[in-house]
Amino acid sequence: MQTWNEFTSACGQCQRCELALGRQRVVVGRGNPKAPLLLLGEAPGQKEDEQGLPFVGRSGQLLDRLLEQAGFNPHHDLYICNVVKCRPPGNRKPTREESQQCRPWLDQQIQLVNPRVIVLAGATAMEALLGKQQGISKGRGQWQSWDQRWLMPVFHPSYLLRFGSEAEQSPRWFTRQDLTTARERALAAPPGPVPPPAP
Repeated sequence: MQTWNEFTSACGQCQRCELALGRQRVVVGRGNPKAPLLLLGEAPGQKEDEQGLPFVGRSGQLLDRLLEQAGFNPHHDLYICNVVKCRPPGNRKPTREESQQCRPWLDQQIQLVNPRVIVLAGATAMEALLGKQQGISKGRGQWQSWDQRWLMPVFHPSYLLRFGSEAEQSPRWFTRQDLTTARERALAAPPGPVPPPAP
């Protein structure tokens, strides 16, 4: 298995798809690579492409606040990355081919972090690991399993920017609850048996 430095260097030189032609930086990840929880998003946006870090724009600021409200230290208690490591033009959703071309990098990241729990932020992340094209509204908050790990789908922070309310039963409230549940399972010792994948 590669070291983190080897992985980061190799990922930074990737030319597997056309997204490499328009990027400023490859956005690998941020946070604690030894954390028991990994949060998986969709793809970098403009701010992420400029800084080389995931979730640093408006949606990232909201994500960090929700994580803190759920009891996380965003810099130490989890590792954050995306399905796709380069910014799609115009911040569009990555295509299935782009996600597939980037998948080996994601698989290596997951192996290196080896998290107990993976939070899937949005439908693209859910489809990447579970192969399901269902709406995130139906999947969020429901435990899934993949590769002997617990998965928790949640709303993507960019979706939550549409809603200012954090009142009970609001999308932001549900996300905070889901993150709290994921944190509790990730920190449990032992975390409990992982169920077989859903058919």
